[in-house]
Amino acid sequence: MNGDDMDPTLPPDRIGYVINTYPRPSQTFIRREIRALEAAGLTVARFAMRRDDQPVLSAEDQAEADRTEYVLDRGALTLGMALIRAVIRHPRSLLRALSAGRRGGPGRGPLRQVIYLAEAAILADRSRQLGLTHLHAHFGTNSADVVRYVRMLGGPGYSVTFHGPEEFDGPHTLLLRDKVAEARFAVAVSAFGRSQLARWAPFDAWDRIKVVHCGIDPALFAAPVPLPPGPDAHDPLRVVCIGRFAEQKGQVLLIEAMARCTAPVHLTLVGDGPLRAEIQRAIRAHGLDTRVTLAGWLDEAGVRDALSAAHVMAMPSFAEGLPVALMEAMAAGRPCIATLIAGIPELMVDGQTGWLIPAGSEDDLAKALDTAARTPRDQLERMGAAARTRALTRHDIATEAGKLAALFADSRNR
Repeated sequence: MNGDDMDPTLPPDRIGYVINTYPRPSQTFIRREIRALEAAGLTVARFAMRRDDQPVLSAEDQAEADRTEYVLDRGALTLGMALIRAVIRHPRSLLRALSAGRRGGPGRGPLRQVIYLAEAAILADRSRQLGLTHLHAHFGTNSADVVRYVRMLGGPGYSVTFHGPEEFDGPHTLLLRDKVAEARFAVAVSAFGRSQLARWAPFDAWDRIKVVHCGIDPALFAAPVPLPPGPDAHDPLRVVCIGRFAEQKGQVLLIEAMARCTAPVHLTLVGDGPLRAEIQRAIRAHGLDTRVTLAGWLDEAGVRDALSAAHVMAMPSFAEGLPVALMEAMAAGRPCIATLIAGIPELMVDGQTGWLIPAGSEDDLAKALDTAARTPRDQLERMGAAARTRALTRHDIATEAGKLAALFADSRNR
């Protein structure tokens, strides 16, 4: 959508994006979405509750950090005063926050909800000052709580992009039904995600649950790098896996599968996280120190370089939404090995763009790695080309941001 598509009788939308922690290495898709909306003529203010505790990796993320307002930077006194003013004006908001706390699970009790309400009071004030017409939260966790409370405090209406899997693991604890029911609209990143939201949303909200994919910038993948040498007797299959080191991502299972491979395979793990020590122990236990490289977090250019150095991308996840790393690997012309879960089968086509396998199976994962290692190079190239076409067709950021801009415009009067 561009400026010519907008209703000339209405001023352009002024949107507030709300994220818990921003920017982060795993959230480049949010930056791309914001910038695509701005290119379409919208004004977007960035809000985050807190700064990331990891260093900013790229100049682009630093530029985003410089444009982001951090609510908790204002300090406890400012938040407390804003909360008092808000409760005086809207006393029922405190009762609703306490009620939400009683229904919440561990870590989401009454005190936490009151903190969210204080954050919302700051955001409601800033929304009025900036003339924001709509708030959009990414992730259905605490950022969605905050925008919901802003609405209770007389601020603009809101929408939420629900990614999964966390939101779908705790729908009652996260008050998913209330968040969807009270939103102007809700966004899922895949058809699977929409089905999961529909499980918990009231029926009369179903038509307001929309699918908008996370997008990639085709310009960043304009000229795919040829596959590296091999795989053959002299050069191993080079596999890259990109993602946070966490249980749901399945990296430990990937190490176990590597130990079962009969073909020569080298693995590069891009990322970091709480399971790093466990992954390192598994590597040592199987004697894979020379066959596995831990690259840490990389910026966007570093990720593209890692993809260029690989024949295949592996994503052995146990739970997902629709992983951006997968669509970026496909856009780079790399066939993928991924699990048959969540939105992944909507993007990949088994046997054409890579290999889809059952989640949680070391044997199936090892077999897929061996199959890829023995696949002729020209066939890997054809699979990579098919993967690239599919990813760029389905996930162009300008197209997806246009869908979102249209939803913002259509929902103004709700």
